[in-house]
Amino acid sequence: MFKINHFIRQYGWLGIIRLSCSVLFTKLAISRDARIVRMPIYIRGKRSIKFGKNLTTGIGVRLDAFPINEMPVIIFGKNVQLNDYVHIGAIESVEIGDHTLIASRVFISDHNHGSYSGRTDESNPAMPPIDRPLVSKPVKIGCNVWIGEQVCILSGVTVGDGAIIGAGSIVNKDVPARSIVVGNPAKVIRMFDENIGEWKQV
Repeated sequence: MFKINHFIRQYGWLGIIRLSCSVLFTKLAISRDARIVRMPIYIRGKRSIKFGKNLTTGIGVRLDAFPINEMPVIIFGKNVQLNDYVHIGAIESVEIGDHTLIASRVFISDHNHGSYSGRTDESNPAMPPIDRPLVSKPVKIGCNVWIGEQVCILSGVTVGDGAIIGAGSIVNKDVPARSIVVGNPAKVIRMFDENIGEWKQV
């Protein structure tokens, strides 16, 4: 009885109705394995998304999966949580490991309109960006990662297990395991020292 009263105080009757609708929607329309996917959610290419066990999302999440082959291109591990307005786009591979927490308004993509290193005729500034060919590199986010508010993770990035990415960071290079990165572009500011059990400044 105490748990029920606490639940009512926390969410209110209207909140409970919304949650119930989201749970029903999750199990019937998204995946039986997912915990709760809050509405509205925008999904394109659902067949190319692997929803992990106990996936939880906030409102306004956008998942765009446009595979270049038949394999799933967005893969969630177990107990992943996406907060409000997260946008993930993939044509090759975006993989998110177990127990990863992603704050609101985070953007993750494995592709870009055009290639911008070296000589190229297909990414000329005179060409409209929408007409430039999509170029992709896989994104892999490890387990137990915490991604802060309004982070942008670009193609080809690997984020190691246990890493923390500070709010507002733009990540265009690999993030070491058990590190804290911040800034634009994101740089390592702390590493976890296993020997003494402390986060040490770099």
